[in-house]
Amino acid sequence: MREPTDAEKRHDQLTSAPDATEADAAPRIDVSTTADGTTRIDVRDDAEVRPGGDPAIIDPEHADPEGAESE
Repeated sequence: MREPTDAEKRHDQLTSAPDATEADAAPRIDVSTTADGTTRIDVRDDAEVRPGGDPAIIDPEHADPEGAESE
């Protein structure tokens, strides 16, 4: 029997809770390496959960009511 991959372990862990869905295991970041060898980590645009908190809570005077920051 083969050892599960890291991706399989992650999927199993994120979908094992009673109310978990496949969306809970969706990728949230993209990891790439630049030409000079630097590792770059980007939060995906389609990630359900994003770092930084809710703009309406952080800066209510400048937050768009639909959740996007105003310019």
